Amino acid sequence: MGPGNDTQISRFLLLGLTNKPELQPLIFGLFLSIYLTTVFGNILIILTVSSDSHLHTPMYLFLSNLSFLDICVTSTIVPKMLVHIQTQNNIITYTGCISQIFLSTLFAGWDDFLLAVMAYDRYVAICHPLHYTVIMNPQLCGLLVLVSWIMSVLNSLLQSLMILRLSFCREVEIPHFFCELHQMIQLACSDTFLNDTVLYVSTVLLAGGPLAGILYSYSKIIFSIHRISSAQGKYKAFSTCASHLSVVSLFYCTVLGVYLSSAATQNYQTSAVASVMYTVVTPMLNPFIYSLRNRDIKRALMRFFRRTALKGTLSWYQRNALDCKAQSHLFCMGKCFCDLPLRTGHLDLHVHSWLRNVVRETPAM
Repeated sequence: MGPGNDTQISRFLLLGLTNKPELQPLIFGLFLSIYLTTVFGNILIILTVSSDSHLHTPMYLFLSNLSFLDICVTSTIVPKMLVHIQTQNNIITYTGCISQIFLSTLFAGWDDFLLAVMAYDRYVAICHPLHYTVIMNPQLCGLLVLVSWIMSVLNSLLQSLMILRLSFCREVEIPHFFCELHQMIQLACSDTFLNDTVLYVSTVLLAGGPLAGILYSYSKIIFSIHRISSAQGKYKAFSTCASHLSVVSLFYCTVLGVYLSSAATQNYQTSAVASVMYTVVTPMLNPFIYSLRNRDIKRALMRFFRRTALKGTLSWYQRNALDCKAQSHLFCMGKCFCDLPLRTGHLDLHVHSWLRNVVRETPAM
C-alpha cells in the first residue's frame, strides 16, 4: 500500500438495502411501520408488567428488560436509516458510525446474555419449583441483569476501541444500512489481523457461552418434563417456557442466517437484507410472541386495557360533574348521573357514589 492511500476520514457513505430510487418510498413506509409497531408493542409489555402485581416475578422482570433492549436496538439503527431515505443523504459521520457500532454491539450482546438468564430462570422454575423463590430472589435477579450489562458494555467498548485503531481509504462506501462491525473491519485499509482475532474470540466466548447455557438449561428442562407422568403436567410445564424458546429460536436462527448468507455469497446486499431479520424484524415479533403464547400476559393486557378505559371514563365524568356543579346546572348534573351507568356499562354503585360525593364536596362558584 503506497503512502497517502489511507487516512482517517471524517465520514462514510451507507449504500442501504437497494440503489433503486423507486423502491425508497416503499422501504421508508415499511420500516417506519415496523419501527412504530416495535416501540408501541414493547412499551405496552413494559407498562403491563410494571402495572400488574401478578407479573412482579423474575420471569417478567427479565421480559420487561428484553422489551427495553428491543426498543434500544431498533432505535439505534432504524431512525437514522429513515432520515437517510427521507433526505436522500446517506452520509454518516465517523463519530456517528463509531457510536452506532458501540450501541448496536452493546444492545445485541446484552440481548444475548438476557436470553441466557431467562433460560436459567425457566430451568429453576421447572427443575426446582419448590426452591424457585429462594433461588431466584430479587438480589440474584438484579445481579444477573447487572453482570449481563457490564459484560456487554466491556465487549462493546473493546470492539469500538479496536475500530478506532484502523485506517480507512478515501470515499469509503459501506454496503449496508448501518455501520455493522464486521463490515467495517473488512473495509479498513490497515492491517486487521488483531481486530479479526479479537472479534472471533469475543464471539466464541460472549455468544457461544450464553448459547451453551441455553442449551444446557433446556436439556435439563426436557429431561425433567419427560419424567412427568401426566400429559397435562407435561403440557403445563412446557407452556411456561414455550414463549422464551420461540424467541431464542428466532434470535439465533436469524443471526445464523446472516452469517451463512454472508459466507455463501459475495453479494453484500443479500447480507444486508438478511441483517434486517435480527436487527428489525425480531424485536417487532417478540411482543407478539409473548402476548399470544403466554396466558398471563394476555390476561394482564386485558386488565391493563380495562383499567385504562375505566380511568378515562372516570376522568370524563368527574370533569363533567365538576363543571355541572360549578355552573349550578341542575339539569346537566341530573343528565350526567342518569347516563353514568349506561355509558360505562360496568361501573358499580361504589364508583357511582364516589362521583356523587365529589360533586357534593365541591363548592359552587
